[in-house]
Amino acid sequence: MGKINRSGKNGNAARHAVKSSERPRYLGFGLGLRPQHYTDILGAEPQVDWFEAISENYMVPGGQPLEMLRRIRERYPIVLHGVSLSIASTAPLDLNYLAALKDLALRFEPEFVSDHLCWTGVHGVNLHDLLPIPYAQEALDHVVERIDQVQNYLGRPIAIENVSSYVRFAQSDMPEWEFLAEMTRRTGCWLVLDVNNVFVCAFNHEFDPLDFINGIPRDRVVQFHLAGHEHNVSHIIDTHDALVPEPVWQLYRAAVERFGHVSTIIERDDDIPPYADMVAELSIARAIAEEMLPELRSAAGVDATASANNA
Repeated sequence: MGKINRSGKNGNAARHAVKSSERPRYLGFGLGLRPQHYTDILGAEPQVDWFEAISENYMVPGGQPLEMLRRIRERYPIVLHGVSLSIASTAPLDLNYLAALKDLALRFEPEFVSDHLCWTGVHGVNLHDLLPIPYAQEALDHVVERIDQVQNYLGRPIAIENVSSYVRFAQSDMPEWEFLAEMTRRTGCWLVLDVNNVFVCAFNHEFDPLDFINGIPRDRVVQFHLAGHEHNVSHIIDTHDALVPEPVWQLYRAAVERFGHVSTIIERDDDIPPYADMVAELSIARAIAEEMLPELRSAAGVDATASANNA
């Protein structure tokens, strides 16, 4: 396994190029791509603007998953969203994984590539979970170095998502939003703001979710995630197996008000409903954004008129 270039003229030039990259374009309203919906997606008129594909599901040499992604990519923009980068782990970065991710990105040309601010394993063991970290200076320096290495290897900026958590580390010496703000400032990475995860953490750790929303740099958020959870009175578990609840919709309103036009998806990872139900739920996000940003409604009307005239 080779080494990631950490220094030297070429490495510095690559990092500079990554950090100066243009912001990903606004995509509209999308869904997490799930195999249960392949047939509906390919058989229906476009009712969704774009899809977010789980990177690891398509890191295969061939077969139906890649063929389905190829066909969907012909019709829609996609984003690659990973769950195994383990950017905060102390284990060495997995270059086999990064090589497969780079090949996948080169093949399908996603709008951007994203993963989570977490660790997923150590000592060669993948725990298949998104595990939180202490929000402390030492952890920040470590994550910044790792993001620089990954972006340099991939030749593109990545986007990092906030995760849900259920414990707080005694070593934390800053709020999560300050950690994220400094992380993106130092690396040039983008941010995926999971609105549901903000709500979950705010409840579990007893802080105001608006402090989180207002503490994130306005120009670094390129995507919103929306999802459901399981409320257990004393704590909330991020399950992604239910409808987006009203408190998360309200927080989404605040996020749209602060960040403006940001590509938005609804994620569903379990108890996945029919495609039509997902599209109907996505229409709520679209309606909220159009209410908060009237220019979106005007643009949608122009698009609809153009389509009718061209029919």
